[in-house]
Formats: sequence, structure tokens, C-alpha cells
Amino acid sequence: MPRARKGNATRKVGHRRGGGARSSAQADSGSSEDEATSEARSTTSECPSLLSTTAEDSLGGDAVDEQGQQEDFEEKLKEYVDCLTDKSAKIRQGALESLRVVLASHLLPDFLLERHLTLADALEKCLKKGKSEEQALAAAVLGLLCVQLGPGPKGEELFHSLQPQLVSVLSDSTASSTARLQCASALGLGCYVAAADVQDLFSCLACLEGVFSWSCGTGGSPAPVVPTNLHGLLCAALQAWALLLTICPSTHISHILDRQLPRLPQLLSSESVNLRIAAGETIALLFELARDLEEDFVYDDLEALCGVLRTLATDSNKYRAKADRRRQRSIFRAVLHFVEGGECEEETIRFGLEVLYMDSWARHRIYAAFKDVLGSGMHHHLQNNELLRDIFGLGPVLVLDAAALKACKVSRFEKHLYNAATFKARTKARSRMRDKRADVL
Repeated sequence: MPRARKGNATRKVGHRRGGGARSSAQADSGSSEDEATSEARSTTSECPSLLSTTAEDSLGGDAVDEQGQQEDFEEKLKEYVDCLTDKSAKIRQGALESLRVVLASHLLPDFLLERHLTLADALEKCLKKGKSEEQALAAAVLGLLCVQLGPGPKGEELFHSLQPQLVSVLSDSTASSTARLQCASALGLGCYVAAADVQDLFSCLACLEGVFSWSCGTGGSPAPVVPTNLHGLLCAALQAWALLLTICPSTHISHILDRQLPRLPQLLSSESVNLRIAAGETIALLFELARDLEEDFVYDDLEALCGVLRTLATDSNKYRAKADRRRQRSIFRAVLHFVEGGECEEETIRFGLEVLYMDSWARHRIYAAFKDVLGSGMHHHLQNNELLRDIFGLGPVLVLDAAALKACKVSRFEKHLYNAATFKARTKARSRMRDKRADVL
């Protein structure tokens, strides 16, 4: 199981740093990803197993027979798996999309362990022979399978069998950017969870670094202009690379710092707000790793770097969207504060009756990587997935009876009182600020 990255022991590929993060830089590719999967969703009904209900619906309803529901659910899953080898590309895409939704929101390790070879073979064919949409969905499903199976022998075998195909699609400049983006994310997450050998880690790091490093320029030369359609790919590769740095052995980190820390600031001038943010968070992570190695670490070009970060933290250009400006300023204020020698701002994640504290850039990055692939199912996996609970140090899964859950549930009236008090306090604070501004004017 993954462990916190302190010291210099190696678990198979290095040490785990507990993880989490705030923004995901795959937003650039959000629209294209939606387009890539929209056709799959629209054709889901063509698969014989998906005639009436979705995977989530099969778990709900008013049926009393819970065992019968579970059996029906597993039958649908079996049909999804069978559809992965259908001759129709639309049916394969529909089955992949259905599996993606199910795996993100449910834990099915036993079911998947029995069929990991079948799934590996089907996904390999989808990655090899499928079009861009099918390749992207297959890579997304692979990442979810790694999260479900964990770092055991079966998960390791699955990742090893499909790693060459992920690298092949990712390195193919003629492949679609959407497929390459998903392969980059799956490569990083799969290696983080299931890689057995430190050489696997180094090879994945080198592959991902090769995807984004060309956009940084070399030898002091200005960074080349990056086509807009590649912004999402560069974000995904950079974030996957940063994820793997959190488990990289300390001896290798020093070489990466020397090679990449002087070059990454060039990405801060990118036209893409998500690429700028990904670069800023990665720079903060590199400073964190450097200070772990050497407490009094000093960056030679710190003044110039802080100047760029300060500009981004106070950016008010009207040609940028208001939401982008707000998000960029918030994140770069935190990055600037940390680079100048401050502490990483702590963030609190509440799920169920538990709380997860994000107090390092490594924890932020790891949390973001899992959040990107799990989406709305993140809290469910934090509560029930042993892999995530081990990574974030949450301990064994909590087992609560219905009475305990009911006792902890906040009533609608109590929520109303809380919201009313919050609204009143916020109104008073804003009124004071308006009075101060009026005095200045």
C-alpha cells in the first residue's frame, strides 16, 4: 500500500506522500472531452445490456430484495464487459462510458479481480485499434481499474500489460489530443498506484517529461508557441509528472530540480490559465521537495520568479474571464507565499463524519489526481476504498450503524439556522468593507 514519502526507503517505486490538490488542469480539455464522450453516451442504449436502466439505477429503486438487486447489478456489469469486444465501435464506446461511471461511484474489487485479464485484453484492443473517443475512454477506465485493484499483484499485472500501449498513444503526435491527455493521466495514476519497480517510475517520469518539456524552451531560448489544442495535454502531462514526483526517491529529485526548476517558470506566461496554474503548483511542489532535501534551499533566480508570481497573483486583465482571474489570483497568492518561505495553506476536506487535512503541496497534488478520475465519487472512495484511506492516513474503514448515522445527521431546520447566521455575518462584513471604501473615496 502507498506510504507517506519521508525518509529514503523504497516501497517498490519510492515513498508515498499523502496527497491532495485544489485545481485540475484538465479543464482546458473539458469541452473536447465532453464532445469525445457525448457520442458514447448517446449510443449507450445500443448495447444489449443497457436497454432500460443505468448502472446507478440498478442499485436503487424500491425493491426489497437487496441480494436480487446486487445480482442484477453484476449481470449488467458482465454485459458491459462483454460489450467491450463488440464489433460496433458505438457499442464499445457506450460500454466503456458505462463502466467509467460505475467504477467512479462504486467499489467492485472482487468482481474486477475475477475479470482483470479479460478487461486488460479488451482495453488493449481499444487502445490499439480504437478511434480517439474510444482510446480516451479506455484510458480513463484503466485509471479507474488501477484505483479499484490497488497496488497488489493483479493491479500491477494490469498496469504492466497496458503501460506500453499508453506510452505508444501518448508519444504519437498524430493521435488526438483528447486520447493523449487521458493516456497521460492514466499513465501517471497507474504508475503511482501499481508500479512495482523504480525503473518503471523513472521511465514514466521521462515519458511525461518529454511531453511538456519541449514547450519550456532550452538554453535560455524563448518558449515556443503552443497550439491551443495542446494546452490540455500539456496540463495533464505536467500534473501526472508532478504526481509521480511525490513518490520519487530523493536521489533522483535533485537531478530533476537542477533540470526543470529553471525551465518551468516559462510556462507561467502561457495563454492557458489552467496551464499557468498547473505550472505554478508544480513549482511550489518542487520547492517543497527541495526544502525536504535541504532545509536552507535557495533558488538562484528567486527574485525574478517571485516577480512573475506576484504579477499573476494580482492579475486584473479584463480580457480574462472573471472566474479565471479569481481562481488564478487565489492559487498564485498561495504559491507566492510558499515560495517566499511561508507555509503551505491548509485546506480541509469533509466527507461523511470524517475530515481530511491538506497541509502540503504533495497532498494537494495527490488529492487532485484522484479527484480528476473519480469526480463526484471521490467522497465515497475516501470513505470505503482502502487504497485511498492508506494514502491519506485515514485508518480502517469506519463501520457505523443506522442509529449512529441518524444521530449525526443535521436536520433541515438546523441547516437553515446555520445558513441564516452565515448570511448575516457575511452581510455585516461586506457592509463594513463598503463603508471603508466610501471613506477612502
